[in-house]
Order: sequence, then C-alpha cells, then structure tokens
Amino acid sequence: MSSETTFKIEDQYMAPFFVKQKISIEKGDGVFVWDEEGTRYIDFTSGWGVTCIGHAQPVITEALLSQSKKILQNPNSGLTYSPARAALLSILMKVMPSHLTHVFFSNSGAEANDAAIKLARKVTSRLDVISTHQSFHGRTISTASATGQASHREKFNPLMPNYRFVTYGDLDDLKQALDENVAAFIIEPIQGEGGVHIPSDKYLKEAERLCSQNGTLLIADEVQTGFCRTGPMFVTGAMGIKVDFLTMAKGIAGGFPFGGFAMSQKVASMLEIGDHGGTYCGNPLGCAVAHAVIKYLVDNDVSANVEHMGRLFMETMGQWKETYPAAIKEIRGKGLLLLIEFADSDMATRVSDECLARRLFVRQTQGNGIRLFPALNIQEDELREGLGIMQAAIEKIVG
Repeated sequence: MSSETTFKIEDQYMAPFFVKQKISIEKGDGVFVWDEEGTRYIDFTSGWGVTCIGHAQPVITEALLSQSKKILQNPNSGLTYSPARAALLSILMKVMPSHLTHVFFSNSGAEANDAAIKLARKVTSRLDVISTHQSFHGRTISTASATGQASHREKFNPLMPNYRFVTYGDLDDLKQALDENVAAFIIEPIQGEGGVHIPSDKYLKEAERLCSQNGTLLIADEVQTGFCRTGPMFVTGAMGIKVDFLTMAKGIAGGFPFGGFAMSQKVASMLEIGDHGGTYCGNPLGCAVAHAVIKYLVDNDVSANVEHMGRLFMETMGQWKETYPAAIKEIRGKGLLLLIEFADSDMATRVSDECLARRLFVRQTQGNGIRLFPALNIQEDELREGLGIMQAAIEKIVG
C-alpha cells in the first residue's frame, strides 16, 4: 500500500478527532521511523511518551512473541491467577515507592486516574476532588472534568460535579481549598501536556502534609513522569513523598496500551471485592511486555542515561536562548521531558512545521511551546542529529 492509499482510507473512515500530518509511518527502529516510501525521520515525541525504549525494541518484540504463543487473556480474566501478572507485580514492587503495596492494571492512564478518583471517594466517604489549573488527567468524562484546561472540559458539558481547581505550585491556594468535603488532591509532579511546569520541592512535600492533616488522599498522576522519564523511576518516589495512589501508563509498556495504579496498604485495607474491576485488568500479553520494559530500564541503568542526555539537551538549548533571546522565552524541563517556550504560538507552529519538513517529529504544546520527549535510551549522536535539525529550523524561522 502507498501513503496516498493510506491517507485516503483513514481520511474517509477515521473519526475526525485529529488534524493529520500527511505522513504514513510504516516502521521504526529506536528513535528513527520510516514512511511508506522509505523516508527516514527522527522521533522526538516517542509516540507521545510511550515508546520509552525506542521503536521496534527487540525485548518488546520477544516478549510479545513468547507470551502470544502461550495465552493472551485468561479464562474468567481477573478471577484466575497469571504467572505473567505475578512476574510483573514482582518487578514492580522492586521499583515502586516502598509504601505502595498493592497494584491494579488498566488499559490507559485515563482509566487509572478515573479509578483512583472513584476509589478515593469510596475510602473517604467524601465527594470533592481538587485538581490544578493547566493539568491534564485524561479524556474520560470524569478525568476530563478533573483536567484544569477549559479547552478539554467546557465543550463536553454537563461535566462531572464536585471538582475544584487550584493554582499549580501555590500552597496558599491549596490550603484554602482543602476542607472536610475533599476526598482527594490529584497532582502531576511535573505538568506535561500543560506546558512542562515544575513546582518547588517544598510544594509537593507540603501538599503531602496538608492532605494528610485534612484526611484527604493524595493521588500522584505519574502517567507521563513515571518510568524514568525525568531520571528517577518515579518523581514522587525519588522525593520521598508518600502518596496514597500513584497512577501510571505511557512508558510502562513501551508502546503497548497498558496502565495501572498503585496504592498504600492503608488504602487497600479499606477496599473490598467488587469495588473495581475490568475485563483485561492486567492481561498476560500486556504484563509480559511491561515486565520486559521495566527489566530493560533497570538492567541498562536508563535512569543515568536520561539524566546525562537531559543535561546535554538543556546545555544545547540554553545556547539557543542566548542566540535568539527575542524568539525563545524559556527552556525548561527535567530529564527527557523538555519544553522550548517561544515568543508566540505562530512562531512555535512555524518552527514545528519546519522541523517536520526537515524530518524531525516534535510536539507543539499549549500554543507557544514545543515539547521534546524522545526515547529514554537515546544516544548522543542521535540527540545531536535531532537538535541540529531543530536549530536549523529555528535559524530559518527566527534567525
């Protein structure tokens, strides 16, 4: 099949939810992908954060092949035991914050967040949930209602009730919002889709204290930051913050649709059979892939690579800010979750388009930002090739 045939079929039959880039990607290898005509591109989006150890990663292929020859889905699903699920739970317990002792698996980050919110209300017998402005927690009606961006909420009225919003990073705002009706505070340790905003260490630690004092459960949405995206396995774990729920997806299975949430022993002890469920709930195929990905992250010390490559990104892009001070307002991020904020959205759009024309995928975010979140095992020569393309694009547009 040719790209033109692919375009025609998708344009005719796919739901109209995306403005498509006229590129049909057929295969990948690491940070590189090729279209149907054989043109090579560099992917600095890692499929929106999911292909964390690269495209067509052999350990994932091997896990898929091996498990698919055994069983994809258990009879009676979650009512039967699974060695693939047990293996995943075992390796997860080695990398999770130690106070999080129980896990349930889902198909996506939105499902994980939805479940955590639902269960927090059950555990506390309270209704209200606090989220932050500019947050993003998913596209189900409940998680869209919890998302602090009007563009993701208001077109879907009526929304779910009992959500409140506070300013991200503002402790006074959080203190005023907490009362006896608040079941949970859901927070991204670093806002991803909202613009790669990083709060102070004090903010997250004090948020933990305030929530505990108020009898409010703390939900860490680590869907984007988890599994070494910023360096450590989990941001909240590295900081020693004891959350009640931690939600995860994206990098957990390297591109295979998979997610989950972990909870503390205290929370788990207050839940009962039937409080949650799901048809797949950690199907053997997804578990086998997630196990392979996590093992790869640990065995190859990917965390160290992320920190090293993240420094190289920041050093190089920091030089761009000095060279183009009128065009680039700020460079921010941690590890391999990075953002370049341009002077305006038109400039960001033109730079993004020029990057694509030069065969580099980046992601425009919040109008005037370009987010970079490549595979976590990216190598220095690959990094420099991609950044060279981006610098040439910036030079052409704003130089």
